Amino acid sequence: MSQADAAPGGRATSRPTSHVDTFVLDRLPPPELQPAFINLDRLNYPERLNAVAEIVDKHVREGRGGRLAVRGPGVHWSYDDLARIINRLANVLVGKLGLVPGNRVLLRAANTPTMVALYLAVIKAGGIVVATMPLLRAKELVPIIDKAQIALAFSDETLITELAAAASGNAFLKRVVTWSGNLGGELGSLLDGVPDAFEAVNTFADDPCLLGFTSGTTGVPKATIHYQRDLLVICDCYAKEILRADPDDSFIGSPPLAFTFGLGGLVLFPFRIGASTVLPAKTAPDDLARAIGEYRPTVCFTAPTAYRAILARIGEYDLSSLRKCVSAGEALPLPTFNAWKEATGLTLLDGIGSTELLHIFISAREEGVRPGCTGKPVPGYEAQVVDDAGGPVPNGTPGRLAVRGPIGCRYLDDPRQVNYVQHGWNITGDTYIRDEDGYFRYQARSDDMIVSAGYNIGGPEVEASLLAHEAVLECGVVAAPDPERGSVVKAYVVLREGHVGDDTLRKTLQDHVKQDLAPYKYPRAIEFVDTLPKTESGKLQRFSLRKLAAETAKDTRE
Repeated sequence: MSQADAAPGGRATSRPTSHVDTFVLDRLPPPELQPAFINLDRLNYPERLNAVAEIVDKHVREGRGGRLAVRGPGVHWSYDDLARIINRLANVLVGKLGLVPGNRVLLRAANTPTMVALYLAVIKAGGIVVATMPLLRAKELVPIIDKAQIALAFSDETLITELAAAASGNAFLKRVVTWSGNLGGELGSLLDGVPDAFEAVNTFADDPCLLGFTSGTTGVPKATIHYQRDLLVICDCYAKEILRADPDDSFIGSPPLAFTFGLGGLVLFPFRIGASTVLPAKTAPDDLARAIGEYRPTVCFTAPTAYRAILARIGEYDLSSLRKCVSAGEALPLPTFNAWKEATGLTLLDGIGSTELLHIFISAREEGVRPGCTGKPVPGYEAQVVDDAGGPVPNGTPGRLAVRGPIGCRYLDDPRQVNYVQHGWNITGDTYIRDEDGYFRYQARSDDMIVSAGYNIGGPEVEASLLAHEAVLECGVVAAPDPERGSVVKAYVVLREGHVGDDTLRKTLQDHVKQDLAPYKYPRAIEFVDTLPKTESGKLQRFSLRKLAAETAKDTRE
């Protein structure tokens, strides 16, 4: 047990913990702002558990170590192989790099076998993973490093430039280790001579092991705290009750592991049941479809945008190995659902989840799917549609989606906790309708988040980037409906005197944002305007811009 002194902005913890470094525990929300946790007793987890011991070591211990675990370019790892690699990495973390339980470790890579092994090694050693999107720029990495006070980072050497820039002069980040290929480069040198036995740290079920960062709508990063047990909860609720895969299944998909949608679908769900995962070198829609033909997986996780893109050229691919397809990350349009069913015979399993709740909490089994609806609460969860005061609204009435279950939102030392958790319920920021049969139907985002092709993009962050360009006087950024991506980032821009709003400047501004932020955040549509709608106090009326963008999109379609 460890006792920490209260740090500025934090609270001392006296709870039982294996953590020596209690930085995260000290910064949990106060009890009155934490969500209500329900149905944990039905899962019957012990007081102490290490998630990696449950999803990897258990298979080895019970004689299933020879089963296939990971495939990818040049990689064919059994569970025995994976366990040994994780153990060697954990020994490097603890023995050579000085990791103690509770330390935060940043990981920067695409979905590769090395990334997966490092992720699990950190958790097995009692550390806390902070996985980051490969496309993030230095200016986006710095707030993450500072927020979590990260001292150690690992990066694929092909992605080191932005991390190196973020580390330059940073007060917290002391060591960056790179690797090349599969466990090569600097990391490979550290692995030389390291033993392949490592006893999992005897963590408590409610010891933090993951900080999932979400940009929210302001561009200021929020870190969601997840416990060791949470990694099992999503496997034993959504994956077991809704997905219902089996050990002979093989999983594939496109979501980055920095998205918890990807972590669950490509790592936790297969490993929990002793199935395998496929990690191809590229996962753009065409690449994903080709990899399905090459590796013959049976379960696919990706966003509606990717399914639509694959449909456009479906005759070129062999998708016959698939038996289950999961769609999340953005709303699933009914035409996409119908077209996929007609083309493949497979029912897309829609679902809504969030970084705050780690994974999907509303969905439906194949036999219970109702086209056009997201579904019903996953077993173990409850959901309702509420008004602004938190009271339930009648069925058929739009309102805010509220959810509670065995997982809930715990922001790391963030005043926005009070916005997400209200009366014990998690308020997701989505507008929904519940019908008389208890099915939930998505309506829209109820905040300034732009969900485009499965990516969450904060409008104000893009505005700040545009405003840094000398030609821009004012701007407002909102979601514009788009048949392919669900929504796209659209910017309404007021120019400074002397600048002309033409196609050349439009491309210049788009390139500026691509260089300044992760490229997927750039405004695909830019409209030059004379003025922006504002309140009497001078605040930008984004709702007016959203309405204008929706009307423009409708006129274009007509």
